[in-house]
Amino acid sequence: MNKWATILFGLVCGLLAAGVILLVSMPPRGEPVRLQPPPTLGPLTVHVTGAVANPGVYTLPLEARVQDAFDAAGGVTTGADTTSLNLAARLQDGERVYIPLTPQEQPSDTGGASAGGNGEVEALLVDLNTATQAELESLPGIGPVTAQNIIADREANGPFQTIEDLERVPGIGPATFERLAPLITVDGAP
Repeated sequence: MNKWATILFGLVCGLLAAGVILLVSMPPRGEPVRLQPPPTLGPLTVHVTGAVANPGVYTLPLEARVQDAFDAAGGVTTGADTTSLNLAARLQDGERVYIPLTPQEQPSDTGGASAGGNGEVEALLVDLNTATQAELESLPGIGPVTAQNIIADREANGPFQTIEDLERVPGIGPATFERLAPLITVDGAP
């Protein structure tokens, strides 16, 4: 029986060896995994508004900066306040780029301007009860939607009695109001 066991053991080992050789020598099945190239990012689309020659939506290269957006919109207009902007900041797709106007100065011959201690003329204040949408949008942090909300509020609720009434307008929170307070008035009384 020992002889048959040795033959049987040799036969099983031979079959296993043949199976391993067959598996190793077979070509791989299925399709190889192919990696796709990374997606190519397209150009940026930005909305340029405020004190620019041609406000609108512009398509700019991927690496565009704020200055590029203003250049695409025909440049800034006279009276534009670029001091608070980082003109070298990179743009993001779908971003709104707004350039405010500098506060206008009152002419000295109106008698309405008062000179400060250093002889400078104080800037005109925007009257919440009479300002147009464009005048409201010239305020920092006020875009078209918020300007429309201010106009809609004064039409629905009557004139603003105090500048603090501005906080009832959707989109005007305490931080925005604090920034606007020195620039606004109601019937000439801040």
